[in-house]
Amino acid sequence: MASALKTYGTLIGFVLVVVFFWIEIPDTFMTAKNWLNISQQVSMLAVVAFTMTIVMVMGDFDLSVGSMASLAGIVAALAFRDGHGVWVGVALALIVGLLGGLLNGALVAYVGILPFVATLGTLTVYSGLAFLVSGGKTIFGRDIPQAFSGFARSGISLTETVTLPSLTIVAALVLAAVWFTLEQTTFGRRLYAIGGNMEATRLAGIRVRRLRFFAFGLSGLGAATAGLMYASRVASANPTQGSGLMLDAIAAVFLGMTMSEEGEPHVAATLVGVLILGVLGNGLTQMSIDSYVREVLIGSIIVLAVAASSLGKAKG
Repeated sequence: MASALKTYGTLIGFVLVVVFFWIEIPDTFMTAKNWLNISQQVSMLAVVAFTMTIVMVMGDFDLSVGSMASLAGIVAALAFRDGHGVWVGVALALIVGLLGGLLNGALVAYVGILPFVATLGTLTVYSGLAFLVSGGKTIFGRDIPQAFSGFARSGISLTETVTLPSLTIVAALVLAAVWFTLEQTTFGRRLYAIGGNMEATRLAGIRVRRLRFFAFGLSGLGAATAGLMYASRVASANPTQGSGLMLDAIAAVFLGMTMSEEGEPHVAATLVGVLILGVLGNGLTQMSIDSYVREVLIGSIIVLAVAASSLGKAKG
């Protein structure tokens, strides 16, 4: 019973939340349009959470993803404002994200700073850089090419009235790539080994430092991708637009971890965590619940999910 609670408790909770909103908002909640809207709303969070899973598999954290997303969006927008094309702006933003992630990896893996401390420091650095290079101002739509801002409004038509959003497709591609990396490659299996016992993995001849270095690079790349997605969706960029991503991404991964017998992160389980947060936000908004109440409810659900996981583990 305890094992079943640990494995399926979060999934059951998700189903109950969906049923609750279905009953309370029967006319709009369970429509295809609303679920596609949810998928678009959580697409940026999903990308960050999926790539954050790579880092958390090793037992590490990356607290800088929100500020990196903001910085990447600013870098792309500044490139557009200076007359560069879409691909140049996107490439520069992704390079900044990758380099920022690799810096985090170098501080953790080679300098030996604790991940929490290192990425807390770079969180401030990347946020400061975003304010510095933008002058603390929002870069508005007139400087954003239509080809870039239009991407978030495009998609694949499923029917005459239903369209699969492009941002949802990006998130799905990232999910597939991270799943394949973690579950089907030697690189992924070694990351899980590091999370299980770092010292034993090192003694087995596996280059732990290099793996941690590149894992943080992938997290930074994911954060930059989310920053680009957000800038495209709102057709602007500002130094604080990614500020809420970090806590929600960690929460999504933790919610997913409650579904594992070993308490390990798995990207498919992270998807469930992302959907829980997305459905809660969407449903409570439709019910006109104040945003502060939403935060309290979401935080309480996270605490209860982790508590249920811990109790299930203790009794198992």
